[in-house]
Amino acid sequence: MPRVALALHGSVMLYETAIAAEIFGVDRSELTARGEWYDLLVCTPDGAPHRWLPQLPTASYAAMADADLVVVPSVEDLDAEPEPALLAALRSAHDRGARIASLCTGAFVLAAAGLLDKRAAATHWMHADDLARRFPAVRVRSDVLYVDEGDVLTSAGKTAALDLCLHLVAGDLGAAAANGLARRLVVPTHRSGGQAQFIVPPSQPRSPDGLAPTLDWARGRLDQPLTVRDLAEHAGLSTRQLARRMQAELEAGPLDWLHRERIGRARELLERTDASIEHVAAGCGMGTAATLRRHFHRAVGVTPTAYRASFRAATTR
Repeated sequence: MPRVALALHGSVMLYETAIAAEIFGVDRSELTARGEWYDLLVCTPDGAPHRWLPQLPTASYAAMADADLVVVPSVEDLDAEPEPALLAALRSAHDRGARIASLCTGAFVLAAAGLLDKRAAATHWMHADDLARRFPAVRVRSDVLYVDEGDVLTSAGKTAALDLCLHLVAGDLGAAAANGLARRLVVPTHRSGGQAQFIVPPSQPRSPDGLAPTLDWARGRLDQPLTVRDLAEHAGLSTRQLARRMQAELEAGPLDWLHRERIGRARELLERTDASIEHVAAGCGMGTAATLRRHFHRAVGVTPTAYRASFRAATTR
C-alpha cells in the first residue's frame, strides 16, 4: 500500500489540497485487483490536525521521510518564504527515495528546496515567468499539463493537478484503477502530460472602441479566406498601421491573431459539434483536415480527435 504524505504548508490553497485528499485519502480499494489503495498522512508543521482535514491522520513534517510519495499543494502567497522545516523535510524524503509531486504553484516550494534544479517543471501558466525568473536553474514548461521526471513531478494549474494525480494512480495501481476513479469523478480518464495547457489568450482590444468592429467582422468570416489587407481595409488603416495597432492593443500581429482565432474556432467546433475533422477545418478557415491537424497539434499539443475526446468524455458519461 503506497504511503502518501500531504504537506500542508502555511500558504496552502484549498482546491489542490482537496484534490489530493480526494484522490489519495478516500479508500477506493475496490477499483484495484489486489484490493489496496493509498495510506494518506497529512503532514503539518507541528503535527496538529489541519482545519480542512481534521478527520485524517496527521503528523509533523518529519514523517515525510517514511513516505513513498510526498504531495505539495499550491501556494497562495508566492512571496512568502517556505518554512525551513518543510524544505528540509522535502530534501530528506527525496534523498531517502520518495517521489515528490507539486500541484500548481507548489512548484515554487520544490524549487526553493532545490529539487527542480536542472529539471523540467510545470506550474500554472500565469506564474511560469515568475518561477523561471526566481529560479533560473529550473527549465520551466508553461505549455504542458504536467511533467514526470520520475522522482519529481510537477503539474500546471487547477484541473491539471487532477490530471497529475490520476497519472500517479495509473502508475502505482494500474490503468484500470485510474480509469475507474476518473469515472467516479466524472472527468476524462487521461490527458497526457505533454498536452498543452488550454490557455485562452486575450483576444479583445484593451479599449472598447479601437479595433473591436474589425475583429468582430473577421471572427464572423473565419471560414473564408482573410488577408492582412482585408483586415486593414475594413479598419480604414494601412497594413503597417494595422500591425502597429494590433501589437499595441492585442500584443499580437495580424497573422498571429488570425491564426489564434482559427484555432479557437476549431476548439469550439470540436467541443460543441459532431462535425467531421474536414468540416471543422473548413469552418475555421484551415482548409483541409491535414492542415488543421498540423496547426492544431502545434498550438494545443494534441490532435483534434484527442482534444474532442478529452473535452466531451465527461459530458457523454
